[in-house]
Amino acid sequence: MSGYHGRYLRIDPRPGRPGCVPIDDRTLRDFIGGVGLGSWIVARETPRGVDPLGPDACLVFALSPLVGSPLTTSAKFAVVAFGPLTGRLCDALCSSHFAIAAKRTGVDAIALSGAFDEPTVIFVDGTGVDSPRVETQPAGGLWGLSAAEAEARIRLEHGAGWQVAAIGPAGERLIPFATLSHDGRHAGRGGLGAVMGSKKVKAIAVRGDRRTPLADPSRTVELARSLSARSLGPATEKYRELGTVANLLAFNRFDALPTRNFQSGHFEGAERLAGHDLGPSPKVARKSCASCTIGCEHIFAVGSKGARMEYESLFALGPLCGVDDPEFVLRAASLCDDLGLDTISTGGTIAFFMECAERGWIDGRLPRPDRWLRFGDGPAVLEAISALVDREGIGEWLALGSRRAAERIGRGSADLAPHVKGLELPGYDPRALHAMALGLAVGTRGADHNRSGAYEADFSGKVDRRRGGVASALAAIETEDRAALIDSLILCKFLRGVFADLYEESAGLLRAVTGWDLDADELRATARRVVNARKCLNEREGWTRAEDTLPPRFLSDDPADDATPTLSRGRLETMIAAYYQGRGWDEDGRGPVELRRELSLDGPEFGPGASGRP
Repeated sequence: MSGYHGRYLRIDPRPGRPGCVPIDDRTLRDFIGGVGLGSWIVARETPRGVDPLGPDACLVFALSPLVGSPLTTSAKFAVVAFGPLTGRLCDALCSSHFAIAAKRTGVDAIALSGAFDEPTVIFVDGTGVDSPRVETQPAGGLWGLSAAEAEARIRLEHGAGWQVAAIGPAGERLIPFATLSHDGRHAGRGGLGAVMGSKKVKAIAVRGDRRTPLADPSRTVELARSLSARSLGPATEKYRELGTVANLLAFNRFDALPTRNFQSGHFEGAERLAGHDLGPSPKVARKSCASCTIGCEHIFAVGSKGARMEYESLFALGPLCGVDDPEFVLRAASLCDDLGLDTISTGGTIAFFMECAERGWIDGRLPRPDRWLRFGDGPAVLEAISALVDREGIGEWLALGSRRAAERIGRGSADLAPHVKGLELPGYDPRALHAMALGLAVGTRGADHNRSGAYEADFSGKVDRRRGGVASALAAIETEDRAALIDSLILCKFLRGVFADLYEESAGLLRAVTGWDLDADELRATARRVVNARKCLNEREGWTRAEDTLPPRFLSDDPADDATPTLSRGRLETMIAAYYQGRGWDEDGRGPVELRRELSLDGPEFGPGASGRP
């Protein structure tokens, strides 16, 4: 089998559950890898109605046929489970040598179920054996450390050949937007670090020597050289030179930069946070992910160490909280990384509390910290992050995320909570970007810029970004399908501008690696299949049409004008209806049975009576 091992490893401390599970060729071709394969495994390993933090919940580390190949940006893994922040299917991606080492253990995915009695480190060793060996050790003094510290200690004690994915204190304490990390890179959104923490697993270490053959090695190398050369061209220049922080001023010009909990799309302090050196904090390094030629990662000085910074962290801990001091934004991002927190949900929740405090909705209801939350107060953001993980004082409510915190606060605060399906909004004001507004509203993961890159359509000039309609809906479907394919291959989305025809070129890559005789049309169907699989799993877990919307703050009954971007309820509903129709779903947003059958999604595991177990 070229490109694959044809099995996944199930790890479960309960009797009779562990071992390798075969994956047939048809399934691999239908779902490829990454988020596609991970969703397929979650469907079979997780029973219906599961508590995302309960022992029956399955956490999947899914690889792809491209992992281990010479193709640039292919060293990625997907983490897939039902998210504790949303209760809906969640997937997050991470670039690292962990993906390469995990593939060399001799499996295409690792599925973790059950829960250990004490904090544990799992070792998966595929060295010199046909089937990987699984051993566990007490986490001991690793519990309480950052993911980076735990990883370093495991490799120091057990050898540099191990690659380690770990959680930080936020994951241990089941913060529902906790991350899991390897080598300073994070599977960040949706709280999958908390799922790992609920299983009392501090870290998973992998190593192996099993290689997967390439169907056509010389053709694969030829394609890899071409892709690497193109990855250094103009389509990625912005990411190489400035990183994604370059987006800050552009979005501010378009009134699309979320400011002070989305009260505005323009931040007067943006200039202080933008530019080559991020204000007075000098850039000290530029790095690349494993097997990557682009090198978009920019490291900035924070005290005696460096902090990674990209646009989403910059917006969430800066303009969204009204903070324009680069030092405090960098320190906040670094603290989130150390603790293992998603910066978007952290910043979104803190900004929401800032507005609630500003309106007098919190006074006298929670223990008052030394510094009360208010917009523009950088030190207060740092205190709030620490309180959040400690669950002390105001941190007890901050740790809930904005949706659940609004349920506690009441007083109309739910209208201002910046989330979709419980997941906090990323750095795009939907009132100024209507295709993106639709993508955020209908996203299966919640408010999501990575599973729907519909902002590309808004900025393309092909649709009216402030007058969304059917064209915006069709554009949102296209970007969502493209993302599903890229995330299943798995390749970096920064390559999307490099491909002249993503589907045709991806078919060529897969032909060289796997030997499959496939074409662009088959991959278009595969992308739709992955989108529908995730939607069907959400339906299984109780999704309703009412979830596909935006917070009331963003929806107005007033017509848009040239001065102030607005989004009417009617316009959003029109786009949602067009999106459902374009997807072949019914008017309530449910996929028809015949469509699931056409896409090989008509099995009982996707139906209303599914048990989820093979």
